[in-house]
Amino acid sequence: ASAGPAEVRAAGQKWLRANHYTLLVKPFPKIAAGSNSGLDRSLLPALSPAPDIKFPEVQRAKLKNGLNVMLLERHSAPIVNMTLAVDAGFVSDTAAKAGAASLALDLMDEGTKTRDAFQIVNELDSLGARLSTFSQLDLSFIKLQATAENLRPSLDIFADVVLNPSFPPDLFAIQKQRRLAQIGQEKAQPNALALRLLPGLLYGANHAYGRPFSGSGYEKSIEGIAREDLMQWHAQWFKPGSATVIVTGDTTLEKLLPALEGAFSQWQPGSAPAKNVGTVAKTAGGKIYLIDKPDAPQSTIVAAHVSEPSGQAEELAIEMVLQNFGGMATSRLNRNLRLDKHWSYGTSGFLDDARGQRPFIVVAPVQTDKTKESMVEVVKEIRGIAGERLLAGEEYASIMRNMTLRLPGRFETLNALEGAAIEIVNYGLPADYWSRYAGSVRALTEPQLNDAAKKFVRPGEIIWIVVGDLKKVEPGIRELGFGEVVRLSADGETLSR
Repeated sequence: ASAGPAEVRAAGQKWLRANHYTLLVKPFPKIAAGSNSGLDRSLLPALSPAPDIKFPEVQRAKLKNGLNVMLLERHSAPIVNMTLAVDAGFVSDTAAKAGAASLALDLMDEGTKTRDAFQIVNELDSLGARLSTFSQLDLSFIKLQATAENLRPSLDIFADVVLNPSFPPDLFAIQKQRRLAQIGQEKAQPNALALRLLPGLLYGANHAYGRPFSGSGYEKSIEGIAREDLMQWHAQWFKPGSATVIVTGDTTLEKLLPALEGAFSQWQPGSAPAKNVGTVAKTAGGKIYLIDKPDAPQSTIVAAHVSEPSGQAEELAIEMVLQNFGGMATSRLNRNLRLDKHWSYGTSGFLDDARGQRPFIVVAPVQTDKTKESMVEVVKEIRGIAGERLLAGEEYASIMRNMTLRLPGRFETLNALEGAAIEIVNYGLPADYWSRYAGSVRALTEPQLNDAAKKFVRPGEIIWIVVGDLKKVEPGIRELGFGEVVRLSADGETLSR
């Protein structure tokens, strides 16, 4: 306050002269070309009509041994994706050997009768190729990505892995220990634990869908699996008549078929046994299963029931409905529990992928002190989508915009194209399904969406799983009166209070 003009000037020269940035703004002068423009530049440009999906022709063939071949050509890059889809999957497991299918696939690329794991990796690397193996619920996969130039030598390794896995004893023992650790991790994580126990509660322990959706199995079943069991599983299920090789990318049938015939000439004809995926009765709702996680900062809420199998006339409609219900950041569930109430970091509601009766599932991790209140909101949203709050007006327009505007880019990559082809194989879709997909989606009406929701989502059949600190949340849950309350262990065993 006592500084004079000279002192202020000296301080400014000392501190403000260096290390400063001066921005000079010189507006453009008015020009004749824009003086009479009628454009309102405050408005966003109108969107042009979205282009249609460009889906390649689905070409089919069959090898001499009965192996089905599906080709979708795309020549924009010299890359070929090849996937062998075998009709096995987790449902091929027996109850006593639950986890065998996924364990076998984990080991199939770890050695063959003529190549060990290092040789497989080194040969693939030298060819610029990649190979992976895994299982899902209804199918098991061996996937190859190779350059078009090196497809034939890459295919030789691919076929060797398919036909001649050795399941090396040392790696088998290691993989069993990893699998037991994976099961322990699933039981330690609330979300994974709830989804691990859910299948048995919905389908029953003896149903093919009644085991953990991860395919990991149980400690007892994994400990009881011998290397010979995996060899027997492979011999039983890897049959050309029950498999399809799906190829996408830079090749043609004329080039592909001779290469496949040569690579798989030693694969003898045959088909895998039928899988025992029976029909279960509608879920008897009105039960709440509680699993204790002392001092957990969150509760994981799962609400579920057995819904319709794949292949329904309303498949597209329910896909739109569930995107709006629980499939995106602005879905009804997420708007309610996350955006409006801030009780959750994120929720979801979906039909799980399966050929048979699929489970309708809501997953909502919420803060512990809002467990009871969140269950009330989940019920409200389920009842809403099932008919109490119809999808209409701007909400309908919004979900249709969301789903249709993304369509042109849906199949830009080979992986996306391959995924669409796998759906054709898994669910028996017609060859032109994806070519007609965009038009079918755009034709959906409000009544069609709401009718589908009523068919697939049935609030009266809901069962609940809540994983959390029961000393804090159990009294409030019992006050809700949603049904019988049952305590479970992490292994699904019934506990007394």
